[in-house]
Amino acid sequence: MYAKRINALHLLIITLSFGVMMTGNLAGADSRLGKFFIARLKYDGGGDWYCDPSSLPNLLEFVAQNTPVVTDLKEYRVSVMDKEFFSYPYLYMTGHGNIRFSDEEILRLRQYFNAGGFMHADDNYGMDKSFQREMKRIFPDNDLVELPFDHAIYHCFYDFPSGLPKIHEHDNKPAQGFGIFHNNRLVVFYSYESDLGDGWEDPEVHNDPPEKHEKALQMGANIIIYSLTQ
Repeated sequence: MYAKRINALHLLIITLSFGVMMTGNLAGADSRLGKFFIARLKYDGGGDWYCDPSSLPNLLEFVAQNTPVVTDLKEYRVSVMDKEFFSYPYLYMTGHGNIRFSDEEILRLRQYFNAGGFMHADDNYGMDKSFQREMKRIFPDNDLVELPFDHAIYHCFYDFPSGLPKIHEHDNKPAQGFGIFHNNRLVVFYSYESDLGDGWEDPEVHNDPPEKHEKALQMGANIIIYSLTQ
């Protein structure tokens, strides 16, 4: 059954509480209370975690202008072992190459997700094998499962009846959205063969047509809104 669209007033109330509503050790820094913000996850292994530099600022601006979410337009960057790591309830991870976490980082990431954290991982072509390997180290008993098209993440604000939009070709496979559920909560959303991050970038970077750029931003907004309303 399709999820009902989020009531705008309900969403606004949730967003204003964003910095203090997280469970466990997670809470927004004082300067960010009342605003939604994203931290790009830095990682070792050789992958370009820093790619698509205009993507997150464009997504945050789109969310601020087109949804009731009160948004911090700054892109924050954080490593797993940074002392402020637990101040970032929403992580974004992307790249083209290898991802590798240390044993200590694996334990800290597990604690982060147990405490209420959420991560959107976006394959920018080439990170799939290492990403799946590292997720299995964090959650050895939880598989990445494909989300059905009627899942709320595809309908909570904008409607995507066929799931993730296909932005770039890559291996010419259909776009797929996967998730890891922990304690009945979606803690990781993985966009594969879609390349939302490239779609969020300034249009002239990849020469995406306006409709693909718009669809990518709308899907990004859905992921954010879903994370706030779980």
